[in-house]
Amino acid sequence: MIRRKRGISVSSWTFGIAVVVALLALLPFAFVIWATIATGPETAYRLIARPRVGLLLANTVALVLITVPICALLAVALAYLTERTDMPGRRLWAWLCITPLAVPAFVHSYAWIGLWPSLHGLGAGVAISVVAYFPFLYLPVAAAFRLLDPALEDQAASLGLSPAAVFRRVVLPQLRLSLCGGSLLVGLHLLAEYGLFAMIRFDTFTTAIVEQFQSTYNGVAAHMLALVLVICCFALIGFEAVLRGRNRYARLGSGVARLAGITRLGRWRYAAMLLPALVAVFALGIPAYTLTRWLVAGGAKIWRMDEIGLALSQTLLICVIGGLVTVLAALPVAWLSVRKAGRSSRLVESCYYLASSMPGVVVALALVTVTVRVALPLYQTVATITLAYVIMFLPRALVSLRTSIAQVPVELEQAAASLGRSPGRALLATTVRLAAPGAAAGMALTSLGILNELTATQMLAPNGTRTLAMAFWALSGEIDYAGAAPYAVLMVVFSLPMTWLLHHQSRKIAGR
Repeated sequence: MIRRKRGISVSSWTFGIAVVVALLALLPFAFVIWATIATGPETAYRLIARPRVGLLLANTVALVLITVPICALLAVALAYLTERTDMPGRRLWAWLCITPLAVPAFVHSYAWIGLWPSLHGLGAGVAISVVAYFPFLYLPVAAAFRLLDPALEDQAASLGLSPAAVFRRVVLPQLRLSLCGGSLLVGLHLLAEYGLFAMIRFDTFTTAIVEQFQSTYNGVAAHMLALVLVICCFALIGFEAVLRGRNRYARLGSGVARLAGITRLGRWRYAAMLLPALVAVFALGIPAYTLTRWLVAGGAKIWRMDEIGLALSQTLLICVIGGLVTVLAALPVAWLSVRKAGRSSRLVESCYYLASSMPGVVVALALVTVTVRVALPLYQTVATITLAYVIMFLPRALVSLRTSIAQVPVELEQAAASLGRSPGRALLATTVRLAAPGAAAGMALTSLGILNELTATQMLAPNGTRTLAMAFWALSGEIDYAGAAPYAVLMVVFSLPMTWLLHHQSRKIAGR
């Protein structure tokens, strides 16, 4: 009986902490609702019905509707070539298809306008967005190709269907979950991105909100733009849920699924390398060429080691703090979702994901308004910007932690408790300790997300803070492209481990 009470006590405390974190994470969402109510229906309608908002909405819808399908087509083609064919160098091409994630989106934009200064508008936004974000679709689609059961394809082929018909009627339906999830991720990034579109002078809701905040601090107008942006995010999430449907995708039957065979390309074997090669040129070659050109043009004088060292140290410090706090915040709900799975834990977990779908500019605007009006001492402090990072990057830590905790037998906790340890100490000595690799992976992914974050950092960072992203943005805004190059190079170098980690985890899924 005593042990049961202690177990309940630990669960209750863990659930209470998880609820507190969920409420803090939902603060931006509550802020948007409060701002709408405080504005009043007449004023809100007048601000939302402006022609400017209509233009921003048209730009945003066009951007998503054009970019996401192109990313999907490119991801499916590349994933098929690297996972299901005998194209030479498949492993290398697979790695190169993920590597563009190491280049921040605004660095992609910087690289492209370094070659074509007149580049701007919707076409430029689509082109740069595709090369910057298609890996978010490639990763899940490639993983799905590795896990598909080829028996279904063999049965369809035995019925007389051509290879093209088998792919269209059997393979593509099984990729629906991966395509929908990846497309949602790309769409949310498009809605939240600021630097990429600001640099090519393409107006979106995010760029408009930041301009309102930085120029006139017109709180009411910015709040209403944030409301429309949040509605767009929820509409995108709902649309993805409808497309995803409720079909079953698990294999039923005796035995285990065998690995899919490799398609022989014959005389097209080397020609097939043209597509990944072109993608690598646009996604990696252009940034590499532009950065090298500016580094050579700037010479040794652009390596101001005192300024670069300060920016690097502040960036690493804020990444470590943000990553560690985010992992600690995700730990309670990760444990609950595995050990005490139920309706309550799922509800708390869904709050985490809902909060993370908020664009960084909305999170920052909410925290700025709340701290200025309610908790002024917290305005532009490490605590506030850390909370913003927790809200935005909780799922990264949560997924890694949940996977690691699920691999630790619950019997270890019970055995430790039977030896006289309190439930809390038993939890720390067994599950938390053995889940440390997953926590480290979650912290790495979160920290590297923080490394490339720009919007919230600009709006919330304490006075005197100058991260790599902030320094790069300030210098490129002054048209000092050579001076900005070292900061871009450092961001890419420190982001490369994340892409390798993603690549490694993706290969582990199929045991390859």
